[in-house]
Amino acid sequence: AELLLRTGLRRSEGASLLWKDVDLSARIFTLRDTKNGTDHTLPMSQQINAIFRRRHYGSSVGYVFASNSKSGKLEDPRKFLVQVRKRIGQDWTFHDLRRTFTTMAERLDVSHYAIKRLLNHTDSDVTSGYVIHDPERLREPIQRISDEIDRCRKSDTNANSS
Repeated sequence: AELLLRTGLRRSEGASLLWKDVDLSARIFTLRDTKNGTDHTLPMSQQINAIFRRRHYGSSVGYVFASNSKSGKLEDPRKFLVQVRKRIGQDWTFHDLRRTFTTMAERLDVSHYAIKRLLNHTDSDVTSGYVIHDPERLREPIQRISDEIDRCRKSDTNANSS
């Protein structure tokens, strides 16, 4: 769930991520054959890099988020969702994490085109067709969003401990 919140990925994209598509040295990862039919390469923020490094400690082959399912990847998150919903006292879905990521990006004044690239939305206007898509250009916005998530968490923790 944390990876989805920090990247805006769809649940299926996060669950399908393979270690062979994660480059810890270059701090980038590639999602293959996404919803819009293209591959999508994203840079890692420091926090995302830490997530991958924690996961990598256990395994470096197959799916990043492997499970005992027939496919070998996370399939049915219902038990997890029930646990989290009970804990936070609110109904939510994985897609809400994508919406939160997008809202935070907009609040930080990340450009419209950068948000579209981060979310892997297709270009629907003529001007965007002229923009060259370089994943490195997204490193600064994705880092700012991750830092804002940390700031909000810290603020929430401090408010709850008062």
